[in-house]
Amino acid sequence: MQRSSPPNHIFVGKKPVMSYAMSALIQLTQAGEIVVKARGMSISRAVDVAEIVTKRLGNGMYKIKDIGINTEVVGEGAEMRNISSIEIVVGK
Repeated sequence: MQRSSPPNHIFVGKKPVMSYAMSALIQLTQAGEIVVKARGMSISRAVDVAEIVTKRLGNGMYKIKDIGINTEVVGEGAEMRNISSIEIVVGK
C-alpha cells in the first residue's frame, strides 16, 4: 500500500526533534505553509517541532495558524483502540 500525502505534511515519529524542525523549515520556504502531524506518544514531539520552527528558527516569520486534535480508531475486532492525533498548521 502506497501512502500518498501532500509534500507539505510532516509526520512526526521517533527521530530527533531537530531533524523534523529542519525538514519543516525547508518545506516552509518552498510551500509557505506546512502541517505537522503526529499520533500518540509523538504528539509532544510535534508540538516541540512547531515551537522550534516558529520561535527559534523562523526569526518571527512563521506562526501557528491552526491546531486540530482528533481521535483515530486503529485495529480490528478485539485489537481496536483509540489513538489521539494532532495537526498543527504553521505558516506565514
